[in-house]
Amino acid sequence: MRVIAGKAKGRKLVMVPGSGTRPVSDKVKGAVFDILGAEIIGARVLDLFAGTGSVGIEALSRGAEFVVFVERARKAVATIQRNLEITGLADRALVLHEDAFHYLNHADPAEPFDLIYVAPPQYQELWAKALLALDAKSLLTPMGQVVVQIHPKEAQDLPLRELLLYRERQYGSTLLRFYAPKDSVQEA
Repeated sequence: MRVIAGKAKGRKLVMVPGSGTRPVSDKVKGAVFDILGAEIIGARVLDLFAGTGSVGIEALSRGAEFVVFVERARKAVATIQRNLEITGLADRALVLHEDAFHYLNHADPAEPFDLIYVAPPQYQELWAKALLALDAKSLLTPMGQVVVQIHPKEAQDLPLRELLLYRERQYGSTLLRFYAPKDSVQEA
């Protein structure tokens, strides 16, 4: 696992010890950032269920202004901090050792994100719970977006009021779902 592009390109990232995390493949991570393109430059990013921190670190390397990493597993938090040291990107990051849902319940909507990446443990419907929480309490900028990384078998329609699914891409056993505020999708 490595940083694909940007300031920290080529830096190898360490893995979380054990089998509790499933890091995103370089192919899928590359696809996400190819789709996002220049929108990541200057963006505020929330890496929810951050694991190794690979996605948020890639965002920082490609020019994101700031990334908040939220992870509840102690070993994963230590891994994110180590990976930020390896890449020299720690000065634009905040690593929180916290449950994702506790964070979502207490996050300040006055400090919205341009990108929220949701990649929770599989087959527990945590992605759906997180997306419903984000739909109820907007933490996105008006043109922001949520990217959800799940197994294709987990996909389901959700009763969303504020967010709209506007794109899906599948890469083997990984499905990426892109959501944005309904008003921004209608204007696009």
